[in-house]
Amino acid sequence: MGRRLRDTANLLNGSTVLGMLVGLFGRGRFRGYSGLVVVDRVRLPKVVTASAMTVGSVVLVPRRSLEEAVARVPELMQHEEEHAWQYAYCFGLPFLPLYGLATAWSLARTGDRARANVFEVQAGLETGGYR
Repeated sequence: MGRRLRDTANLLNGSTVLGMLVGLFGRGRFRGYSGLVVVDRVRLPKVVTASAMTVGSVVLVPRRSLEEAVARVPELMQHEEEHAWQYAYCFGLPFLPLYGLATAWSLARTGDRARANVFEVQAGLETGGYR
């Protein structure tokens, strides 16, 4: 019930639609994974260095397969699922500027984009592959 509520909220708030569009324009491979939509081998700008990024209930895996990403970061999907929840409770697209502000705060405080980023800390730094 909880995941269905999250996914419905993310569909209604527009964030999942945006994630699907990014996956389509990035010509990725769509598939399901534990209630989430995964788009792997998606072509994103090279400035995106993360193993994966979530938009709504869509996990985008740049330039590699989901299996390759999970081999590098075994708990990656657990981490990305937490981000899907964050989109739901931030009412969707407002998550994006809030995440940007949290990243800037983290960089200013620690020199690292994740260490003091409230969203990354809540999702689990180690599960996301951060040191």
